[in-house]
Amino acid sequence: MVPESAAERLAAIRAQLSASTQLLAVSKGHPAAAIRELAGLGQRSFGESRLQEASAKQEELADLSLDWHFIGRLQANKVRPVLQRFAWLHSVDSLALAERVARIAGEEGVCPKLLLQVKLRPDPAKGGFVPEELHQAWPQLRALPSVQLVGLMTMAPLGLAAEQRQSLFGDCAALARELGLDQLSMGMSGDWPEAAAAGSTWVRIGSALFGPKPLSPPAWDAI
Repeated sequence: MVPESAAERLAAIRAQLSASTQLLAVSKGHPAAAIRELAGLGQRSFGESRLQEASAKQEELADLSLDWHFIGRLQANKVRPVLQRFAWLHSVDSLALAERVARIAGEEGVCPKLLLQVKLRPDPAKGGFVPEELHQAWPQLRALPSVQLVGLMTMAPLGLAAEQRQSLFGDCAALARELGLDQLSMGMSGDWPEAAAAGSTWVRIGSALFGPKPLSPPAWDAI
């Protein structure tokens, strides 16, 4: 039976997570009131992927102490406003973007935590470093000022079986260990159990936690 309330869904997910795996509540497409409800239940980390949407909710929830993660595709022209509002970036997918983030972070006087997006299986729908590119760029990435390189992020292509997803997540964990990184952002509502079993430190869960998105989303949902 699917839990009907947010409290029940949150408790059910938490009960399945080990102490080493944190829940990132993906609140994109959901109203500030839903975030406030989960915050009242002890959830502090929330993921957003649309800057305008996130900004409006962050202002409405400014009285709360929340941990905001940017999880969407990061456009070069949005780096500065994203850095002004987010301490974690989960989707840095190229050396050029990482260099831009580092430069602007220095100008803004912040030091964000970066997770490098990697692509470990062919997938035309997703970007990211392939392992060879990441190894080649690693000396330059590691030397960047004003940022903290803390981990890797990956997403499984659609259509993979559970064992194939588990293998992919295991490969990402091995790559992170090789690079000396201890954070792994892997797994979403449909595959987070496999990611958690492979060592993910952040599982990004939206619909399985919040339930269906509102039928009439605000205007920013299309941005």
